[in-house]
Amino acid sequence: MDSHVLLHLCASLRNSPENPKKFQAVHVHHGLQTSADAWVTHCSKVCSDLHVPLLTIRVDARANPGDSPEEVARRARYRALREHLAENDIVLTAQHRDDQAETLLLQLMRGAGLAGLAAMPESAALAPGFLLRPLLSFSRQELRAYALANGLNWIEDPSNEDTAIDRNFLRREIIPKLEQRWPGLGKALSRSAGHCAEAQQQLDDLSKDLCRSALNSDGLSLGLTALRSLCPADRRLVLREWMRSRGFRMPSQAVIERILNEVLSARPDKMPIVCWSEGEVRRYKDGLYLRPCQPPFDTSTVLLWDGKGKLGLPCGNGELSSESATAEGIAEEVWQKGTISVRYRQGGERCRLPGRSGTHELKKLFQEAAIPPWLRERIPLLYINGELAAIAGLWVCEPFAAKLGERNVSLVWRSGSGF
Repeated sequence: MDSHVLLHLCASLRNSPENPKKFQAVHVHHGLQTSADAWVTHCSKVCSDLHVPLLTIRVDARANPGDSPEEVARRARYRALREHLAENDIVLTAQHRDDQAETLLLQLMRGAGLAGLAAMPESAALAPGFLLRPLLSFSRQELRAYALANGLNWIEDPSNEDTAIDRNFLRREIIPKLEQRWPGLGKALSRSAGHCAEAQQQLDDLSKDLCRSALNSDGLSLGLTALRSLCPADRRLVLREWMRSRGFRMPSQAVIERILNEVLSARPDKMPIVCWSEGEVRRYKDGLYLRPCQPPFDTSTVLLWDGKGKLGLPCGNGELSSESATAEGIAEEVWQKGTISVRYRQGGERCRLPGRSGTHELKKLFQEAAIPPWLRERIPLLYINGELAAIAGLWVCEPFAAKLGERNVSLVWRSGSGF
């Protein structure tokens, strides 16, 4: 009902002669209900009647044992929306004031902090565009009155009747009783969420400043010395801001505490790691490193390359490309005439660097450059005619290096996952 109201409002705005808007409706087919195909037919007819184009996206929203079906479906839905967004596109969703009240109560039951109690913001980033919730100030009753007044015909999802789902239990069993005692419940809870959002914004501004001051010179890893100088509450602020700024969904409080207790306090010769469903935090020397969970990596892979364009690397390891350069690089003549292959560390590789005497073990060079150990096996090694010629993004071995003033080729590795 609420989505149909939003669609009807958008259609009327689109036809406004003063300020016409370009809208497209999106229906996400989760495949979880037996009548899901009939819903697609219904959406097609409604959109056709309103002269709004419709995009239907099919996703796999099946939950694994132990996962929340609602959360899995939500993640699949937003992932699909992101894939279809162009730069600065805006997604409008139809959550209303009663949804906001339910969200706040759910967060209270989970022991959430300010960010959770702020519930749903009216606007948020949804890269590469934005997410807006224009109906948050209206109640479900007001939207229903609009729907009936305009003769809208909608479908109710039968899963909304299932009180085994926490939100439905609140909506059908708890909130009606609370409203009997406190008739203005929806407005009051929405107001509380607004107060929490305002306080959270102030904390966000503080955490951004603290996080910037704690970052190492690479702009990605956190400095342990700077982090340890903060009080425990500020350390938590920095960790959360660091994860948020890198595009990670916030882990549980237990994960945050594990990072503080296990990673920060480990002995200097240790390299502790804390993993959760979306990522992992590791420590190396004076830095904390954050990255997505990585699939197993096959270091025996050998890829042949013509040296042109981009070379996709396996196991989510990004891509290699070659660029003409004037700085240090591989001699262009050698590049064009040699047989190029890409491999990974097997152990024992050596490289003679320009301007340095003798050859050096790759292991020693990585240590000198403070390359985190977990990254070393993933760094592509470029071979020309069977000999190690370059370590992507780091060094060129002397026999293959261009002389001063010679045309050369620079090897660029975009790993796609930071550290």
